[in-house]
Amino acid sequence: MSALLGEAVLITGGASGLGRAVVDRFVEEGARVAVFDRSADKLDDVAGVHGDSVVTIAGDVRSHTDAQAAVDACLQAFGKLDCAIGNAGIWDYSTALDDIPADQLDASFDEIFHINVKGNLHLAKACLPALVRSKGSLIFTVSNAGFHPHGGGPLYTASKHALVGVIRQLAFEFAPHVRVNGVAPGPINTDLRGPQALGLSDTPISSIDLPALAIPAVPLAMVPDPEDYAGAYLYYASRRDSAPATGGVLMCETGIGIRGIGVTAAGQGLADKYLSE
Repeated sequence: MSALLGEAVLITGGASGLGRAVVDRFVEEGARVAVFDRSADKLDDVAGVHGDSVVTIAGDVRSHTDAQAAVDACLQAFGKLDCAIGNAGIWDYSTALDDIPADQLDASFDEIFHINVKGNLHLAKACLPALVRSKGSLIFTVSNAGFHPHGGGPLYTASKHALVGVIRQLAFEFAPHVRVNGVAPGPINTDLRGPQALGLSDTPISSIDLPALAIPAVPLAMVPDPEDYAGAYLYYASRRDSAPATGGVLMCETGIGIRGIGVTAAGQGLADKYLSE
């Protein structure tokens, strides 16, 4: 029997990249999926592929009105909501604090935190009544940057550390009715973009040669495809497989957390830059 047969799931950022891979896998496993994304064109493609198994909603995760509209669309289409996945996010392209112009710091911080943190709070707030009724679950996409440095710059890393705190707090607040967990992917070739405030909104992470950068640096010597991560979300969404699990984050980051001694600090060049002035 398919793991999610008859389950109704809402996924943000579900029209491309990792989110699309999770949508595809969940439909394969028998779920009906509400796909919430900002790209109407990509949503049309999802609907064309999956037909009546999905309902699509265009909107902005930073808007509670849009988040509530996505929940309402899911309930109208499927009659319930069993699992919500907060996957929408942006990356800062590992932009160091020293490289962020002072006059762009406020806008960059706000954009990243509003999408990566506040967007997930809006989702949780909008979903809570339906998830209590279904005794369902919430899953959030974290990152290796939620636990370790050098998976992004300070803005992205801080936002993902904050999201780990959100997961733990909401797991406490929503228990015993709703389970709240996270998945922490590592390197991935996908459509993840950067903040508009730093001029990176049209730059996908796939524009970087990730294999050249990551494969020599991670123990598993691989850059997984989005589909390789989908099973971790399936585990937390499955009532059969993860019923006792809440407040946790499943690490799927190619072994980044168990690397041995290597580069221990990234700021050696600061002395040459500033002490010679």
